[in-house]
Amino acid sequence: MEKIIEAIISVFSISVVRYFTLAGIPFALFYLLMPDKLGKFKIQQKLATKKDFIREVWHSLQSTLVFSMIAVGLVFTPLQQYTRIYTHINDFPLWYVAVALLLSLIIHDTYFYWMHRLLHHKKLFKLAHLVHHKSTNPSPWTSYSFHILEAITEGLVLVPIVILIPMHPLTILLFTITGFIINVYGHLGYEIMPQSFRSTWAFEILNSSVHHNMHHSKFKGNYGLYFRIWDRVMGTEHPDYVKEYDRLQAQRFNQIPHEGIKA
Repeated sequence: MEKIIEAIISVFSISVVRYFTLAGIPFALFYLLMPDKLGKFKIQQKLATKKDFIREVWHSLQSTLVFSMIAVGLVFTPLQQYTRIYTHINDFPLWYVAVALLLSLIIHDTYFYWMHRLLHHKKLFKLAHLVHHKSTNPSPWTSYSFHILEAITEGLVLVPIVILIPMHPLTILLFTITGFIINVYGHLGYEIMPQSFRSTWAFEILNSSVHHNMHHSKFKGNYGLYFRIWDRVMGTEHPDYVKEYDRLQAQRFNQIPHEGIKA
């Protein structure tokens, strides 16, 4: 038990550093150092408050602890024998790390979409998901800002991932880092995709910061995490998403007046 506690403390400490680094750098850049210069990138022109940021960081630290406990439980306890986690990197070709990472993101996106829709059930929303939606104008700090019940539900995605596909601890680490970076982008509050992104096949598949920002301002629709696929298949993508994305990109590149998303 002592070794498990030490492992939790170690993983939690590393995760906290990762949170403040990967969320803190874009926050400093967009919200503290260059807010005026990057104003045309801003999705909603209203500003969150210091109180919002403190609340988000507090809940994010709780969520980080939950995620750390789940990861340690799966990787460093006898529960590992029921998973497909492998510890020798050469058990699979090195290129498989990238394949497993992609598969884990696909599984996560599917898990998240249906879990997210369930959390929007009237009773569950008030019980747990409301904490996250207090951030109607999200920032990078919002990325892990969950009620503890939602944090548990979010973190348990690792269970089907390590049961369904072989995962090395390195791949698990890359999965958490990649997922968090995308999560920070989704909650950034600014759209930073290049102008060329709109005319690529990737636009039809991948989410954008505008996509998830609309979910926070509208409170429904756009439930996907990484991809637009489930929202488009299930008819839950906000009908004004593409129009709003185009409006913001025009604002960025043609210098039209700022308007922002209206809640």
